[in-house]
Amino acid sequence: MTTKPRILIGSPVCQKPDVLSMFLFSLEKLSTSALAIQYLFIDDNTDPTSSKLLRYFAEKHPGQVEIIRSQEPPSTYTCNESTHVWTDELVWRVAGFKNELIARAKEGDYDGLFLLDSDLLLQPATLETLLAAEKDIVSEIFWTSWTPGSLPEPQVWLTDQYTQYELKPRETLTAKEQYLRTYAFYEKLRVPGLYEVGGLGACTLIRRKALVAGVHYSRIHNVTFWGEDRHFCIRAVALGFSLFVDTHYPAFHLYRESDFPEATVWMKQIYGSAPVRVKTTHAISAPISRPKITLSMVIHNEADKHLAHVLKKHREYIDEAVIIDDGSTDDSVEICHELLKGIPLHLVSNPTPRFTNEVALRKQQWMETVSRNPEWIVNMDADEVFEDRFALGVHALLSRKHGDVCCFRLYDMWSDSHYREDPYWRAHHVYRPFIIRYRPNHRYQWKEQPLHCGRFPSNIFELPSFLSHYRVKHLGWSSEKIRMEKYARYKRLDPSALYGWKEQYESILDEKPNLVPWKE
Repeated sequence: MTTKPRILIGSPVCQKPDVLSMFLFSLEKLSTSALAIQYLFIDDNTDPTSSKLLRYFAEKHPGQVEIIRSQEPPSTYTCNESTHVWTDELVWRVAGFKNELIARAKEGDYDGLFLLDSDLLLQPATLETLLAAEKDIVSEIFWTSWTPGSLPEPQVWLTDQYTQYELKPRETLTAKEQYLRTYAFYEKLRVPGLYEVGGLGACTLIRRKALVAGVHYSRIHNVTFWGEDRHFCIRAVALGFSLFVDTHYPAFHLYRESDFPEATVWMKQIYGSAPVRVKTTHAISAPISRPKITLSMVIHNEADKHLAHVLKKHREYIDEAVIIDDGSTDDSVEICHELLKGIPLHLVSNPTPRFTNEVALRKQQWMETVSRNPEWIVNMDADEVFEDRFALGVHALLSRKHGDVCCFRLYDMWSDSHYREDPYWRAHHVYRPFIIRYRPNHRYQWKEQPLHCGRFPSNIFELPSFLSHYRVKHLGWSSEKIRMEKYARYKRLDPSALYGWKEQYESILDEKPNLVPWKE
């Protein structure tokens, strides 16, 4: 009889009740049937409702949960929409709590300690995936905008305090080189996999070998780096352990109040449900203003494809539409007027198609759109549509976030009910921009190439960006007829695959591609 691995899930908790409620809900959704799980919480809460939530969790899981009440005097932890304020005293207070969790894991002869911050939401397969990695120290990735409007950053780094770009000894980089290497690192982490890093934290599995070897979070007296995770990581590497991050199942970091609408959407998408928020005097939300949303689109002979369907979906949330008809000879224009009736529509028709020079067409689309003085521009092709729940949440999403570029995952639908996933079709593993807030004073620049130039100017990421967990359905591959037409088009416009990927072009005709069911 095989003995189940014994894992202690531990967390120091000083948390708002509504955040803690979602964290505990997330823990209950973890896949643990092949594991023997125990929970250990260090209750450092200042809100009695949070302590009550921990006790209720223990009552629901008799014999599995231990709660240790902190004996430290209460401390002040400032947490607001801008940032979380960590004093030096707080950092080492938490380090002491984590050391206590390590000690209890060693005493209990556990196979591993899963250390978690209490503002994380985990995907069900997270813990089993970390165990399957068979690494002594491994974290699951999550991304955070540390200040409002900033680009989301991973909680892992490569060297020193928080350096997130490759740097050789004595190598000096310009600011631009640092920027490019940082974003290369981010792009790598967006691809699901297991990667060695120099630092990690907050969502970490520590196996027994590392626990027994003596890893801990105490201060290293001759290291001035701030934060207990740095001292843990330096000590671990000095003891001979490598550090890894898994990126298959990114966690959601519920970092600020304005993240709640998106967190709720994320939970419903991942778990199928989300808990009702705990009502406290601190959970009063300001009214959500309604941002103006302009749909921008290029069409060409779309009448017998997906145009009617996508316009019906878009009209549920847009305030205006700008459409470039690129020389259509069918009823595409009439469909636009009919289905967008009652919504301001600015439609420009090109007498002859310009799609053989995509950058010229995209520039035309952009200029016509910005001439309407837009606030938010939703730039969608005529075969792209957001998932159903987007219409209800988009105004909250754009009102709560302080960035200017909103990125989404796009799924290549191979039928009405399935999307394709294989080495050539992985668009949904990367976040791409579909919505941008127009900034008139920004100097926009384009990628000057006739094909695959991008729907937006190439330098939009000079503006602050953020991610959304709403998904985009790309219907442009969803029938064999359309696939054959596109294959022929790419072979005609890009025969040497100068602007695309030759193997992907050829894979369009695969007879038995790997298809995954789409779930709303």
